[in-house]
Amino acid sequence: MKKVWGMGLSLVLAAGLMTGCAGSNPEEQKPANEQNSGEGNGKANNGGTPAEEAAKEPTKFSFLLPTTVSSGYHTRIPDLNKDKWVLKLEALTNTDLDVKVMEDAKYGVMFASNDIPDVVGSIGGPGSKSMSGSVESGVFMPLDDLLKEHAPNLMSAVPKAAWETVSYEGQIYGIPEFLKSPSRRATYIRTDLLEKTGLKPPTTVDEFLEVLRAFKKLGVETPYQMRENFKYADIVLGAYDVLPYKDQFELVDGQVVPKFFDAENMQKALQVYKTMYDEGLIPKEFATISSTDFTKSIEAGKPGMWSQNASGLPGYRTTVKAAVPEAAVDIIPSPKGPEGKGGYFLYSPVVRTFYINSNVDKDRAIEIVKFFDWMISEEAERFFSVGIEGDTYTLDAGGAISYKFPATKEEQEEESWRSGTMWAVHDATYNRLRLALNEDGKATLEAFDNVLSQEGLPGIGFYPELNAFSKYPDLAAPQPDVGPKLIIDHMVKMIYGKEPISDWPKVIEEYKAKGGDEIIKEATERWNDKSGAVMIEHEN
Repeated sequence: MKKVWGMGLSLVLAAGLMTGCAGSNPEEQKPANEQNSGEGNGKANNGGTPAEEAAKEPTKFSFLLPTTVSSGYHTRIPDLNKDKWVLKLEALTNTDLDVKVMEDAKYGVMFASNDIPDVVGSIGGPGSKSMSGSVESGVFMPLDDLLKEHAPNLMSAVPKAAWETVSYEGQIYGIPEFLKSPSRRATYIRTDLLEKTGLKPPTTVDEFLEVLRAFKKLGVETPYQMRENFKYADIVLGAYDVLPYKDQFELVDGQVVPKFFDAENMQKALQVYKTMYDEGLIPKEFATISSTDFTKSIEAGKPGMWSQNASGLPGYRTTVKAAVPEAAVDIIPSPKGPEGKGGYFLYSPVVRTFYINSNVDKDRAIEIVKFFDWMISEEAERFFSVGIEGDTYTLDAGGAISYKFPATKEEQEEESWRSGTMWAVHDATYNRLRLALNEDGKATLEAFDNVLSQEGLPGIGFYPELNAFSKYPDLAAPQPDVGPKLIIDHMVKMIYGKEPISDWPKVIEEYKAKGGDEIIKEATERWNDKSGAVMIEHEN
């Protein structure tokens, strides 16, 4: 298989990584008796009798959890290793953890210092910039044999595409926090307003425009809420299957090309947006609406329709109703284009990845793999989802859970720490157990099961990213759901009427001339070589 390198390490850093120590100094770790107060059952260490498991010494390892924010619950705890949630996790898994949290963007400093924990988590897969080429340089161990022998739950639960995403040169190097359902975004509508129009939920682009026009006649301030860079505003691009994202490449006549190369459908999509702009169905300043203003508009009850992650349904029902008491918010199937396609991009199957330092000895590596395998269990799901019985939840005589939902920002951050940051490996599509505890949560599950599972656009993505992307930043998607600057700039100009939409074929030629040909060449080679090219689609 052809060797593909991600963001490379410097020669000095690479040399240091290959000879460095694994993890933190054992003398700095806490005594096992302090770590494991409470009842421990050692369920992560499967394979022995209960007596044998109870007699085992806790498995010690340093554990780095990644984050993208510099605030939250973990920043308020003086010593995370004495946090009640960490202590309970240790008791449940017979482990002695040295837990640290670091912003993913700061990993370069860690690799440069050569103080690399036993287990390192990162946002995304092995080729992410934060990993600094460490996987390629041999800093972390391949896990195929360990997983096959000691992680039966993981091997059966993790989708094939997720294993492919955390692999390098044909070997698995990471344990993924995964998505079984890559379709996460949805079309929201104010059903109270829809009822006033007398119309049914739109199923096609033409019906979508008809509903927006009816909303405008009702006096709705923003029939459809847009946002800069078409982020969470790509409903029409999805209907014509021309999403301009890094995981939205397709095979056409033997070449792997971006979907916006479909000039006919791209021009149709742009014409719909221009119609929305000309008729006042979207804000005139749509190209500069920030994330903050986008959210404020929705929470104030201004738009009739918008696009967002489906998991936000309970929150939107609460906030919009607080602003407009008669409001009713629901998720509906996204409108389809003339070819019957619709929805949004499918997310990468991997949210975070966890790696084991190559310098960890085999016995500890086995126990670490079992620790992650336990996270797929029902016991783990209950702990991470609702916490500790008698503290954050109770059981009635029939075994039904009564959960103490967070009431303050601090409580919400604590819940996010336990069921988000700490729950390293699981299906992160949604929290089914907790959503099933109230009506809004049940509506969210219904949307995932009956709406999102039926829509969304598959595409080819690259893990690690194409090297050509770093050479031509204006042609690379800066975020998973934001198109290349060159493409977005032309789209905006065409909708504003500053460039003719009929010039889109010229945009394609400009893209190719400015480095796109090199991107297409590398993408096609990677696809043909099966070298880190992943088809992101619904699992059958």
